[in-house]
Amino acid sequence: MRIIHTADWHLGRLFYGARLTDDQAHTLDGLVALATEVRPDAIVVAGDVYDRAVPPPEAVALLDETLWRLVETGAAVVVIAGNHDNAERLGFGARLLARSNLHVVGPIGAEPVSVAVGEGAGAGRVWALPYADPAVVRAVLGDDTLRGHDEATAALVDRIRSVMSPAECNVLVGHAFVTGGIVTEDSERPLTVGGSAEVGLRRFEGFDYVALGHLHRPQHVGSARVRYAGSLLKYSIAEAGHLKSVSVVELDGPGAEPRVEQVALPVRRDVRVVRGRLRALVEGAPVENRSDYVFAELEDEAPQFDALGELRRVYPNAVGFRRLAAEVVAGPTGLRASEVARQDAASLFAGFFEHVTGGPPTAEQRDVFARIADGRQAASREE
Repeated sequence: MRIIHTADWHLGRLFYGARLTDDQAHTLDGLVALATEVRPDAIVVAGDVYDRAVPPPEAVALLDETLWRLVETGAAVVVIAGNHDNAERLGFGARLLARSNLHVVGPIGAEPVSVAVGEGAGAGRVWALPYADPAVVRAVLGDDTLRGHDEATAALVDRIRSVMSPAECNVLVGHAFVTGGIVTEDSERPLTVGGSAEVGLRRFEGFDYVALGHLHRPQHVGSARVRYAGSLLKYSIAEAGHLKSVSVVELDGPGAEPRVEQVALPVRRDVRVVRGRLRALVEGAPVENRSDYVFAELEDEAPQFDALGELRRVYPNAVGFRRLAAEVVAGPTGLRASEVARQDAASLFAGFFEHVTGGPPTAEQRDVFARIADGRQAASREE
């Protein structure tokens, strides 16, 4: 069995205000070309097809065009909903689409969903496991004892395992935060808070390959059998150093070790971080790749007038900058900006007051500040 594993397309994404639809279309052209070349038995898209529950029209049109072209390659196409997707909207018309070998699995259903793929020793099934919100799983399975993503996912996977045949290849496509896949990025919207989103790796035992979505960096989890394909494009500055790719997976038969090849797809514009003084970055900008999405780390001690405008004279798609000197807040404490952000308002006031006046605020001054801050917070809530 040969499959192409991809995930986290986030169609409709904005990148620092720039629409990425043309960039996504360019890379998806590369995916179609790859599918035409390698002739997979299945192409799986492991969730977060769209970037938000109500995608813009151009994102819907791009998905429609891409899925039609992928189906035309002769592969079974399996698409599941992720936490960014609205499962019901994504799954509209699924039963009709399945007749064309396009299998879109939005909401979790009463029965496991699988698609037969492959021939001979490599024949098997792709099992679909959309993003599993625990409350939805409790309602679907009628089990109020399930708590958290781990228990909810375990219940759904156990249901699949009870009906799958170990005599054929079994591939699970899911969207979850699996323990052990710890390299996260700031473009990955949290599933929940407090650690209840984590799903144990042990929940996926018994499958020949688990094709995951949610984490944006391509990575194995525990073994080559459990893998995140990573996102279609770089969706944050933190991902600038990533090599985005899709995974081409081959399975010779049940129990065989999967062979995984990372294949990079073409990109219209890269995401890059440049560092230096503003004048040097502008005057020494290379001729090539100027249209990339560029973020600058400025080493100038003093603020620079219209720094972004200056950058855009040579990098027309520059998206932003930060002054490294501004990382340290002036004053005897030498606190970094990230440390300041973790302090409450009263502590920040006391530190600022002492820095300016040379002494700490009195109890009466602290009380006055507290009344003003509380009033502002109340007004903000009403607004």
